[in-house]
Amino acid sequence: MRTRLSWLFGWCFAALSGLSAAATPLDNGATEAPRPNIVLLLADDLGFSDLASYGSEIATPTLDTLANQGVRFSNFHVAANCAPTRAMLMTGVNNHRAGVGNIIEMIPDEFLDSPSYQGTLSTDTVTIATLLRDAGYHTYMAGKWHLGHSPELLPSARGFDRTVALADSGADNWEQKPYLPIYEQANWFADGERFDLPDDFYSSRFLVDKTIEFIDSNAESDAPFFAYVPFQAVHIPVQAPQEFINRYVDVYADGWEALRERRYRAAKTLGLVPQNSAMVPMTTTTDWQSLDPDTKRYQAKRMAVYAAMVEAMDFHIGRLIQHLKDTGRYDNTVFIFVSDNGSEPSGTVVDSTLGNDLLQRLANYNDDYDTLGLPGSFNTIGPNFASAAASPLGFYKFYVGEGGLRVPLIIAGKPLAVPEPNRIIHAFGYATDIVPTVLELTGTPNPAGRYKGRTVEPIIGRSVLPLIYDRTERIYGEDDAIGYELNGHRALFLGDHKIVYNRPPIGDGLWHLYNIATDPGETEDLQHQQPQRFQSMQRLYAQFAVDHGVLPVAEDFDPQRVMLRRLVRERFGGYVFAAAIAVILLMTFGFYRKRLLRPR
Repeated sequence: MRTRLSWLFGWCFAALSGLSAAATPLDNGATEAPRPNIVLLLADDLGFSDLASYGSEIATPTLDTLANQGVRFSNFHVAANCAPTRAMLMTGVNNHRAGVGNIIEMIPDEFLDSPSYQGTLSTDTVTIATLLRDAGYHTYMAGKWHLGHSPELLPSARGFDRTVALADSGADNWEQKPYLPIYEQANWFADGERFDLPDDFYSSRFLVDKTIEFIDSNAESDAPFFAYVPFQAVHIPVQAPQEFINRYVDVYADGWEALRERRYRAAKTLGLVPQNSAMVPMTTTTDWQSLDPDTKRYQAKRMAVYAAMVEAMDFHIGRLIQHLKDTGRYDNTVFIFVSDNGSEPSGTVVDSTLGNDLLQRLANYNDDYDTLGLPGSFNTIGPNFASAAASPLGFYKFYVGEGGLRVPLIIAGKPLAVPEPNRIIHAFGYATDIVPTVLELTGTPNPAGRYKGRTVEPIIGRSVLPLIYDRTERIYGEDDAIGYELNGHRALFLGDHKIVYNRPPIGDGLWHLYNIATDPGETEDLQHQQPQRFQSMQRLYAQFAVDHGVLPVAEDFDPQRVMLRRLVRERFGGYVFAAAIAVILLMTFGFYRKRLLRPR
């Protein structure tokens, strides 16, 4: 059995958290406040500056209203890809100790004997849904799960009363089909059983419709509810209704560099980053001015569809909020909105047009300009616009620069009685903090490492409510280290500082030290100015890796090759056709080996 992590919070803190969570945190005087409903909204691959309240040009009035009424976090971190974050959001446990060191699709076969790399949520963890259901809550989920396909691992077996869940890493937003041939089908489940999507399906609309249906199914109940709504937006394929796309067709004509700069200035104006902070240029960004007019037009349309998908998600969140108002539930509901990682940089390569076209035909997709984002269309934004979506941060999804790990977090709702609405909280926070925050909000005891007579992984996160109520400036002290690893990329946070190692070809394969409070763009390496801190944090990372079962990857490790091998083995067996498909995929879906441009 792996050694328990004693240096990183410890059992003592978990026990104290349980005591503090047992009392109702919201004081309304002599009368005990009713337990609030909780709505946890999770965006997929949304970049740090993709909301208007975080500096975006995209219209997000619903989420901006929540930000104005509640609080925004400028320094909140998650994992660099989806399932590890989802594991932490559901359990408050570090993703490696929860069994999800990576998404299952990227875990090499030789890692699968390790409990840290199952790619599915460990049964040694207890979900927030289970804890809230035990406390008398109705629990609902509608959206992407990606923590296990088998009956005992689906959300219907992990504490949710009603569910409609996509078990895969992603799928089409217009119909029931897989977005990549890794999957034979798009695996949707309703209350644990296979489920067929309706003919008029669009993901954001459908997930809100189902959430409303689940809430209304207990309309006569006095019990509160917990609703988890993990959207497909804006995961690939990037798709949106035409009426939303039309609003952005001309918005991105000046390109990704100009957009990254505009958002950088907006983030400083809003106070999300320090006025004197700098922004690093990304080597994967192509010079916009070097492109021909047709290529510029096509690339701008790709980003227009992305913006439309973000706005469509916001619109449907607004429908959910309006329904709660219409049914008298809004005044007793707390909303938490967050993204699962930074912006998604994958896409197609310019010089493999034949392979790309063949793959799209096999998957029944096209990428024609006129129908981009509509049914049958496969769209991405690539690393160029992904860098703009992460502005003013460096890197993006799959990497441990701030652009891959730092995301929007908004918490709002009348039960919070926020003392200073529209405030930005600059204290460091982490994905594991959502569970203890919800436990404190709902007066639900923290299991503190034991659940129904058995030992479970203890919740290591910390409630952010002391930050919201201005009872403290930090919830993590100078000695509270938080480590993270993905595909050999490594990071450790300690106080205001972070050490970071990004593997080639996008990273340089070297450790760096940054003060991410004053330099969120990670532009000034402090390792030579502060050698003792640098060495101490490297030692802490090494201990983190031991305590969490982090396995080293080979120098030439490529998660895309893992995905290709899985595809060949599970979908095509040993047929020669599989080799052809593998070659096509290698050309088509390689991460950033070549520029993502295709003129139309």
